[in-house]
Amino acid sequence: MYDDVGKVIGWLCDVFGFTERLRVAGKDGKITHAQLSFREGAAMLGSAGGQFRPPRQDEVNQYVVVHVEDVTAHFEHAQKLGARIVQLLTEMPFGERMYTAEDPGGHRWTFSQSVADVAPEAWGAKVSGKSSK
Repeated sequence: MYDDVGKVIGWLCDVFGFTERLRVAGKDGKITHAQLSFREGAAMLGSAGGQFRPPRQDEVNQYVVVHVEDVTAHFEHAQKLGARIVQLLTEMPFGERMYTAEDPGGHRWTFSQSVADVAPEAWGAKVSGKSSK
């Protein structure tokens, strides 16, 4: 949810590399809904109102991870275009290299690249479906 969906579409496309798929305007001409694509996935954006609102400052109300081909290049591009980086580019013990940035609406996006195939048990996860006995 965004206060101004129309304003953030271009920013998300320019800075994070999304592609606009569609947008919907209300009778007043204000953009109320948009759909952006990234590789095989998509993100839907909507206007704030009623029970829907953007996050408050320093509030996290979602967790979105987008897999990219080259996370280092993605990070450098987003940083160069002024994205607020909230977690620097880091290699995680579970085999992902990732960073988190905040968009102008306060939403956080994590961009990630798989760099190693690490067994879940090696970094402390428990695989679902296996008994704990």
